[in-house]
Amino acid sequence: MTESRPYYSEGGSSVAFYDLLTAADRSLDGDIELYASLIPAGGAVLELGSGTGRIAHALADTGRSVVGLELSRAMLERAEARRRASPPRGQLRYMLGDMTDLRLRVAFDAVICPFYALAHLEPGEAWARTFAGVARHLKPGALAAFHMPSAQKMAETSPPPPDAPVFKRPDLTLYVAGQKLDASGRYDIDLDYVTEHGRSRERLTLYPGDPTPFAENAGFVVDRPPVALGGTGAVYVYRRP
Repeated sequence: MTESRPYYSEGGSSVAFYDLLTAADRSLDGDIELYASLIPAGGAVLELGSGTGRIAHALADTGRSVVGLELSRAMLERAEARRRASPPRGQLRYMLGDMTDLRLRVAFDAVICPFYALAHLEPGEAWARTFAGVARHLKPGALAAFHMPSAQKMAETSPPPPDAPVFKRPDLTLYVAGQKLDASGRYDIDLDYVTEHGRSRERLTLYPGDPTPFAENAGFVVDRPPVALGGTGAVYVYRRP
């Protein structure tokens, strides 16, 4: 039985091929423009789960001041390499940190949490701590946006045959080895990466759901109905009164 290693771990294929796969993921089309529309021109924004800097770098290049917070050292290293190779027009700073324990002592004009970053955490205390921390780091009237996967879409999606690649290039062939949405709402997907170095398996775990009760408990109000994105999820936007 093939053992699954954690997603986004150091030396993992999910890190090495993250930029390639997100560039090919049509479910993310338009997300950068959506987040930019929530941030005042020249404003300061905090991105939670900034990954390799795909969004943070693009927002900084519009002249905004961006702080990217990322828990994975491996992802953060790639983001820093991108910044050094192509410095954006605006200020861009990356930090190693945990979104459930925000202690930046800075207030932002917006906080964004793209591409299911919150859904990597199990609902409960982790979500409550995240929203409480975001509330402490937002200026009055500012917006917070969280991209969440749809539990219904995940439940309706049948996995492809395990021998049918879902992505193929000379340097990478990607297979879905299995996926499962259990009664607790936990969604596991095992991905097999086949490269010149062999085959490796990584497990991505997500917890789809509506974070609104956690946002409201932290003092936020709903700013607008969830904005559908890519047919697989939606961006939930809240305002700090």
